[in-house]
Amino acid sequence: MMVEDPILRQRYRFQRDGDLLRVEVWADPGGHVPDHLHPALEERWEVVDGDVTFRIGREKRRAGPGDRLVAPAGVRHAFENTGDRVAHLRVEVEPALELQQFLEDAAAMNRSGAFTRRGIPKSLGAAAQAARFIARYRSTTVLLSPPRMVQRLLAPLARL
Repeated sequence: MMVEDPILRQRYRFQRDGDLLRVEVWADPGGHVPDHLHPALEERWEVVDGDVTFRIGREKRRAGPGDRLVAPAGVRHAFENTGDRVAHLRVEVEPALELQQFLEDAAAMNRSGAFTRRGIPKSLGAAAQAARFIARYRSTTVLLSPPRMVQRLLAPLARL
């Protein structure tokens, strides 16, 4: 089954093998993953096709077919398809934890129409939904945008 995220402009296909999660990612030009970190899991990428710019920690690196990159647990990272065609990546995540559910739920929220093309909530209800999402998955994925201070201010909305 393919999962589509229209805001991040990506499609995912998942395969679970015990505590290893394999994800095939197809990112449209401009498709991206915003700054985040995983407190307890390592993420490894292989670029199969396309041109992708990664930021891992403070290092920024362009990658193309055959390039492999790793974000250890706790290290801030992001990527963007900076090419002019669809980029294809193979990702391994270990331990898998709840990352597949996180990505599926994020994509569903982004397909709901409750968020702008930039991922900004269109209503108080959407902001509350985003706050609940951030709180639910904080042990798997820590989103770094909006900044943590803003996230703390929005946290009470999670109870709505």
